[in-house]
Amino acid sequence: MGAENRTRPVVAGVDGSECALQAVRWAAAEAVRRRRPLRLVAAHTWPFEGWVGSPDLGIDPQAVLREVVLGRLAAAAVAATAVARDLPVEQVESAGSPAAVLQAESTRAELVVLGDRGLGGFAGLLVGSVAVTLAAHAACPVVVVRGPEPDRLVPRSEPVVVGVDGSPTSEGAVAFAFEAAALRGVPLVAVHIWSDMVVDATMGPLIDWDVLEADEREVLAERLAGWAEKYPDVAVRRLVARDRPARALVEESGRAQLVVVGSRGRGGISGLLLGSVSQALLHHAACPVAVVRGASAVIGG
Repeated sequence: MGAENRTRPVVAGVDGSECALQAVRWAAAEAVRRRRPLRLVAAHTWPFEGWVGSPDLGIDPQAVLREVVLGRLAAAAVAATAVARDLPVEQVESAGSPAAVLQAESTRAELVVLGDRGLGGFAGLLVGSVAVTLAAHAACPVVVVRGPEPDRLVPRSEPVVVGVDGSPTSEGAVAFAFEAAALRGVPLVAVHIWSDMVVDATMGPLIDWDVLEADEREVLAERLAGWAEKYPDVAVRRLVARDRPARALVEESGRAQLVVVGSRGRGGISGLLLGSVSQALLHHAACPVAVVRGASAVIGG
């Protein structure tokens, strides 16, 4: 592995919101686990050209905005170093829309971390547009930090959960999940839900469900085999069931510290960059969600 890969940072989006600060703290802890630097990125757009501020008071709107952005970055850096005092932290002010800036950052990052809703969020929305956009388009894994913030003084034993749908595109999610579980020293719960395979309900009485379930267990075993050998210290619990994938994974998120899914699975519709299961988790999961896009997600320590 080249020096560039070893120094890819964990990137955290900063916007001044409490959600973003929670994401920064999560990102700081993850950067320590992965032995990576933390890069705090605050994106903004300059006021349009016709807005000149208040000439009588000598106010420069660009200077005011920049001061606000730098203040947000400084507060985020304090939050990060409170989690990990010796962590290398870089503060980056960048002009542009948050989604575009963070997508560009993702091409050089280990992963991108952000809160589920920022200052621009509308009341009633469960997840922000930036989070959805990044999950669909980023060049590296994206973690959207959701749920209550744990007490960092208490060791965590909750597992990492990964959704495995049997498609080749889920390989990156499985790789990411095994690494995440190994870094945390916790078990991995591999969830394979297969009710979406049965299209015609009238065929139900003609199907040998025991045989079908055995086949699906074999699918899961095949997807896990190589990774279980690579991470022999990670205890794996396999969950194979007839259910709705989104419902099952949201339920498992209530007992997990991280849920990992691919951006689009076996049931995905051509042209959609973010599948329904991923979207459901971004909106309803009880813990942070990592969305992994295909081969781009197979990252190494």
